Amino acid sequence: MRTLVKLAVLAVAGSLTFGATVNARELRIAPAAPPAHPANGVMYTNFAKYLPEESQGRLTGKILGPEVVNLGQMKDALRSRITEVGNLLPLYFPADLPNMALAGELSLLGTNPQATAAAVTEFVVTCEPCQREMRRFGVVFLGSGASDVYEIMTTKPVRKAEDLKGLRLRSGGAPWARLAQHFGATPVQMSVFDQFEAMNQGVIDGTMASIADLISFRLIETVKYVTYLPIGLYQSTSNFATANATWDSLSVQDRAAMARAANRANTDFTHRWGTEMEKEAEAAAKTKGIETIRPDAAFVDAFKAFAKTEPETVAALSAKNFGIQDAGERIKRFLALTEKWTAIANSVNSDPKQMAAKLQEEVWSKLDYSKYGM
Repeated sequence: MRTLVKLAVLAVAGSLTFGATVNARELRIAPAAPPAHPANGVMYTNFAKYLPEESQGRLTGKILGPEVVNLGQMKDALRSRITEVGNLLPLYFPADLPNMALAGELSLLGTNPQATAAAVTEFVVTCEPCQREMRRFGVVFLGSGASDVYEIMTTKPVRKAEDLKGLRLRSGGAPWARLAQHFGATPVQMSVFDQFEAMNQGVIDGTMASIADLISFRLIETVKYVTYLPIGLYQSTSNFATANATWDSLSVQDRAAMARAANRANTDFTHRWGTEMEKEAEAAAKTKGIETIRPDAAFVDAFKAFAKTEPETVAALSAKNFGIQDAGERIKRFLALTEKWTAIANSVNSDPKQMAAKLQEEVWSKLDYSKYGM
């Protein structure tokens, strides 16, 4: 008799679980990157795993590949709801998101991936103009991530500042374009997906990018030299930009669950991109025979001197191009947040789980989800 009761209880529990799965809302989610890239293989893969965990099975995710939605298409894909959650890069749309892109314009100053990602997250969540413009844009912000420190990867050796003169270098945004121009190189704006073919065909001489791109985008087959001049981080991201209509349709409980899932996946992503893949790419470069170059001291000093001018430059450009008259004050706030989160990251050795817990405590747990993003 007891056995039958136990079986009945298990059957009921199983049917309830099955029912919860059947009734779960499946969100269309788009990393806009191939499986080898951490935005896909870790960030969105983990997000899809965390969604049902955080929502008790009410939410799940279906990943759409970059052949369906790529980075350049993300704005239209979110507005049309081809995807409901997407990997949005504000530097691709600076005219639409100038307030949010402000933090990204300071990319050359970044050194610690977890700290920078956390600083950008808190900056945007608590920035009223950022929130207003994202609502107008059609999305809700659920956190940022960051890359490893960018390097210069080329088909010609770059050992000193003079070696950059005349080179055509792919730039992932305005900060690196300014850097290239300052040293006499020509910045070329193109999608990260196009840099392999462009370099392979001699259209460009190299790229300013994450060394992880050697693996993620097959650059290991065409790059000959990696110059370890630390030129900032890619930090201007809205990793899980959620379409307004989707966010509005969710319960307050499920909005909070999405934020928790995104927060966990954000720090996983930054750890994978900013730490693990850097080491793997360096090992792969060594095996491939790619020469790694430590630039001369004068080159390093020249870069540092240029980077120090960026806050003033960005403030002036933001005021001139987008009418952000208090850009200087916002920049000071972002730099203060970077100091705050650098101290926190150092205290936990940039551990992704501990960083997620700190962000949940400092940022996400303080929000009113009946109002946030509305």
